Amino acid sequence: MGEQVSTARGPEILFADARFVVLNKPAGLPVHPGPRSRRSVEDWFPLLSRRRDGPWLAHRLDADTSGCLVIALRRAALIAAQAEFAAGRVRKTYWAVVRGRPAGESGRIEAPLAKRSSPQGWRMVADPAGNAAVTEWRVLGAQDGRTWLELHPRTGRTHQIRAHCALLSCPIAGDPIYGGGSGPLQLLARAIWLGVSPPVSAVARLPDHMTSPFGSTPSFLTEQENSGYTNPLQA
Repeated sequence: MGEQVSTARGPEILFADARFVVLNKPAGLPVHPGPRSRRSVEDWFPLLSRRRDGPWLAHRLDADTSGCLVIALRRAALIAAQAEFAAGRVRKTYWAVVRGRPAGESGRIEAPLAKRSSPQGWRMVADPAGNAAVTEWRVLGAQDGRTWLELHPRTGRTHQIRAHCALLSCPIAGDPIYGGGSGPLQLLARAIWLGVSPPVSAVARLPDHMTSPFGSTPSFLTEQENSGYTNPLQA
């Protein structure tokens, strides 16, 4: 994971009301403290609410993934969000920079995943006996031998997008577990939509570590970056 990310500045807030806050989680910051990092998203909880109970994480992101992370400020909101996630009604959009280019301009990966452990650590592998996992993808553009993908996970398995990109023979850049090499993980939780009442939606900007290898934001992303985010249920 490298150098620990500071939480001193406070979070970038993408959405906020009395029920939820959506943060733009920086890459390298875990959601919980652990043996590899004392810092975590939970360091920000006192800034988000002064209530005796809460806040709570409505879901999780890998430590090295940046982008939209939903925090529930009230228990009723947490229960409502958990119901949406459990029912598969939450719509999530990810952007990833991958090595190589997939065959075709769009597609759907249906590959059940199971956890495998070894002396080197654990990873998710395709296994017919594993948990169902479905990811839809499309090419946004390509530059310098790498491709930008937009991905919509229809299930929420651990490392799903990382494992599915590897199955496309296009591992995410900076993902040493699945063949993407060293460096920062080039994966952004770009947007999220929860169909609670009223709905919650947020979109995260591109982090510098995803554009700096190219010198600037690639031209084919400029329109996407400026267009904001629409409900993917309508897409």
